[in-house]
Amino acid sequence: MLNGPELPIIVLFMSLAAIFVLRGPLGRAIGERIGARHDAGDRELQDLKGEVEDLRHQLYEVQERLDFAERLLARQDERAGALPKGGDAHG
Repeated sequence: MLNGPELPIIVLFMSLAAIFVLRGPLGRAIGERIGARHDAGDRELQDLKGEVEDLRHQLYEVQERLDFAERLLARQDERAGALPKGGDAHG
C-alpha cells in the first residue's frame, strides 16, 4: 500500500501524462473520431428528414387522388339516381 508522499506524486505524474497524451496527436485523433461520429449522425438525421418529407408528399398526393375518386363516384351515384330505371320507362 502506498503511504505518504508517493500517492500524490503518482497521481500528479499520471495526470500530467494524461494531459500530455490527450493534447497531442492521440488526443486530436480521438477528438476527430468523436466529431466524425457526430457528423455522420447529423448526415443520417438529415437523410431521414428528407425521406420523411418525401413520404409526406407522396401521402398528400394519394389523399388528393382518393378525394378525386370519391368525388367521381359520388357524381356517378347522383347521375344514376336521376336517370329513370330501365323497367320503369317501359311500364
